[in-house]
Amino acid sequence: MNRKEQLRKISTIAQFDLCIIGGGATGAGIALDASLRGLKVLLIDKYDFAGQTTSKSTKLIHGGVRYLEQAVKKLDWEQYKMVQKSLHERDTLIKNAPHLTRPLALLTPCYSWIEGIYLTIGLKLYEWIAGNHGIGASKWLSRKEALKTIPELKKEHLTSAVLYYDGQLDDARYCLAILQKAETLGATILNYAEAIRFEKDSQGKLTTLHINDTLNENTFLVQSKVFINATGPFADHVRKMANPKLKPRMKVSRGAHIVLPASLMKNETAILVPKTDDGRVLFIIPWQDHLLVGTTDEEDKLSENPALEQYEIPYLLSYVNRYLEKEVNPAEITSGFAGQRPLLGKAEKGSDTKSLVRDHEVEIDKNSQLVSIMGGKWTTYRLMAKDTIDQIYEHLWQQIPADCTSEHQLLHGAEGYRFDDWEKLSAQYQVPSEVAQHLMKKYGSFAEKVLKLTDNQPELKALIHPNHPFIKAEIVYTIQEEMAMTSKDILERRLGLALRDAKVAKESEEMVESFLVQFSR
Repeated sequence: MNRKEQLRKISTIAQFDLCIIGGGATGAGIALDASLRGLKVLLIDKYDFAGQTTSKSTKLIHGGVRYLEQAVKKLDWEQYKMVQKSLHERDTLIKNAPHLTRPLALLTPCYSWIEGIYLTIGLKLYEWIAGNHGIGASKWLSRKEALKTIPELKKEHLTSAVLYYDGQLDDARYCLAILQKAETLGATILNYAEAIRFEKDSQGKLTTLHINDTLNENTFLVQSKVFINATGPFADHVRKMANPKLKPRMKVSRGAHIVLPASLMKNETAILVPKTDDGRVLFIIPWQDHLLVGTTDEEDKLSENPALEQYEIPYLLSYVNRYLEKEVNPAEITSGFAGQRPLLGKAEKGSDTKSLVRDHEVEIDKNSQLVSIMGGKWTTYRLMAKDTIDQIYEHLWQQIPADCTSEHQLLHGAEGYRFDDWEKLSAQYQVPSEVAQHLMKKYGSFAEKVLKLTDNQPELKALIHPNHPFIKAEIVYTIQEEMAMTSKDILERRLGLALRDAKVAKESEEMVESFLVQFSR
């Protein structure tokens, strides 16, 4: 994707079918689904793609063990259906981008026999609900088996453990892969494009959007049949811009994470802390040669730049130290981040609202006809997109929706992907095995395209830093092929280095800035 080419495309299109505001997972999913249905699509984001909630997740694709517990305790059919749909979507996410996802084993330590029995029954039910979409069998582990699986577990009072499976994803790159696929199908995709204000017709319906290109500091207009608000926690801002009479709907929940060296837990099995002292669920997860610990969950004020706060570190470390034998101290933290979850308040009177599952909602404002998709979670992004477009067909266009085919759509980098091709790439381009494997996991079937950049510039094979498998060719590739416009785009979202190792990322900024000057086109 090239930004200048996207701007050129915009200038040639008199009217879009859909203009999507928001380039996170939900907006990206809508862009892909709509493009597959043959619609003319524009997607814009004020900053970079996946810049907010989407890239600040716990990197899990899950059906929701917590929701299942609530469904059973409260006999809540809606919660049960949400788990069922989420487990189906977990399978779909993994199949559609195998290079960016993987099944993840999670172990829950039990410190009483009753707890072990309770969790075993619950996770067997979780597995049963998944049915054909299961990705691994859950099982009860004896104390000896638990310590063999994770030797670093705290041994005192440990009686047994339960093992089950969910999925893991590279969230920022998964979102990018959705957008890249949409773009190949004809969608126009643009970052650093801020929605400024709407124009309306005589009936008050939205017709035109003023957009500020924040990189070039100029404003342009686009016309669209429908405008979609997919801005997550910022949904109320766009709703108010379309109709000042609308009441706020969104509340914000804060989730913070810390990142630790992988040496603290040398295996590929995660730990699930089923209930913290304040009733939360917490994970200690092997992630990209590190350990990811999170998340917190507390009400927060809306912010464009949420970050890990000092007061959150002792809370997260306390659970690491409660479950691991070796004491971990704050000096061992390599990075940390925080994101904000979009939570829904009560429905607006006079709006047409349709819910597919309890955790998200499509709102169509009857006056402006702005379509807002609110709430939701990563795992169900595709269902949220489908629901949004179906509602547009039915309620705005009075048509039977065209078929949704996104369930069986391989994403960018998944076509022809074989992880074992790393061996061929390593031999052909003379790069270390860990570099070749890393490239396959980041770029899938486009890994060789990254390495081809080194044909005429072998110096691009050099590592960005000796402690990490990233090479300089990746910086060039993200600039030229993935619309990375700033050093933060590259280090935080395209590569993910900043989330692994904040110190190394900071040291690399100057080099990345020089590459942006040299290789931008």
